[in-house]
Amino acid sequence: MDLIGANEKPVWNQLKELADSSTRLFVKKLSRNDTSWADDPSKHQAGFYIPSEVRESGLFPPLVADNPDKPHIFRAPCPSFWPQTGELKPSNMRHYSNKGPETHFTTIPHEVFRGLHPGSLLVCGRLREPMAETAHHWFLVLDSESEECELLETALELSADFRFSLFDPDAINDASRFEADQLEDLIGKIEHALRTGTLDQFIKDVTALPRPNELAAQAKAEYLRVTGEPDLDPFRLEAPGDAIMRISRDVEYAIFRRYELRRRAAEVVKVLAEQKRGVADAVVRSFPDLDAIFLSASQQRKTRAGRSFEFHISSALADGKIRFEEQAITGGRRPDFVLPDLRTLKRADRANADAIVLAAKTTLRDRWKGLSSEALRCHVYLATVDDRVMTPVIDELARERITLVVPESLKASKDCFYSTHSNAISFKQLLTERIPFGMRTR
Repeated sequence: MDLIGANEKPVWNQLKELADSSTRLFVKKLSRNDTSWADDPSKHQAGFYIPSEVRESGLFPPLVADNPDKPHIFRAPCPSFWPQTGELKPSNMRHYSNKGPETHFTTIPHEVFRGLHPGSLLVCGRLREPMAETAHHWFLVLDSESEECELLETALELSADFRFSLFDPDAINDASRFEADQLEDLIGKIEHALRTGTLDQFIKDVTALPRPNELAAQAKAEYLRVTGEPDLDPFRLEAPGDAIMRISRDVEYAIFRRYELRRRAAEVVKVLAEQKRGVADAVVRSFPDLDAIFLSASQQRKTRAGRSFEFHISSALADGKIRFEEQAITGGRRPDFVLPDLRTLKRADRANADAIVLAAKTTLRDRWKGLSSEALRCHVYLATVDDRVMTPVIDELARERITLVVPESLKASKDCFYSTHSNAISFKQLLTERIPFGMRTR
């Protein structure tokens, strides 16, 4: 790769090009310890940490204790290429064996680590041929709010609880990640439909995706089958919020993508098959139709994600025998959940607010605005599985007297900002400490 102008290329293109030139990839969700130094000039030890499992995998050079006076310090030079800045850095790895298992990776560009949202990703690859004869490793930092981060999460199917892993570089280009036999089966069915002139019927058969509640029910059933749990009773589960996050973000999404691939692949084949002048001509002339297909797919994914989250919260409330109403209209508003019911909410007053409003947003951004404990005259809780929420947003919610409700693992995680805020609680805390016993039917 030509170093000159490398940082002018789109980040996703850089990533794919570098992955194609690499033998192995390392992806890590950056913790606050990995990045806090970049925004704090008082911190002198700049760098991120490499887990011991990755350090010992052969991806990085072996560490050596080369100072007899300090045998607990293991080190190795590891020159690195940073395409976002176009720099080659004389990086180093240091492992202080008396302090813990992780290895510190230092001498890196500060600017790519500044102002990152929680949940951002570090991507590293080991090159087949070294850059400028010295750098065998390259690094990219993807902010969790960026499109590139979303693309990588989708391509590698990173789960909600992902922390770090090693990957085959081909995974970047294998966006579907379905088993080979499933892909071959679908290809065979579409080719058969083309040969027999039944593609329209095939598309008709696969166009109707399961309704959101049906898809969510399939995901819940799959989760219960795999875990052996009888239901989602939040009073019995140790971490009901984690269960809801895993079902809605991982299990259901995997099921949805199987349905989506059949439908969208058939639609694209139909559009291209109607052009008779070759692939290039078909793609160029049919681009508006292809663009519409992918836009529709993107919008459907976002709609599904939000409704899925609400369904699984509803399922947990029901399994816990908690009284609630969904989408009850009050004063022009339509809260996701009112506990125990709308009638109680309407008679509640500021001195004795014995009702609860629970809103649900998979990601926050500014979409929570409009919620108000003052206007609703009750306790307002906002449930989310968003691990990228920054302190200013949490503080703004606190000023509005809105309590965030997050999965147990996110509340405890040092990688997120929830652990230090009292107006951010876990699902378990909400259900066992904040919901009065009188709202239960048992």
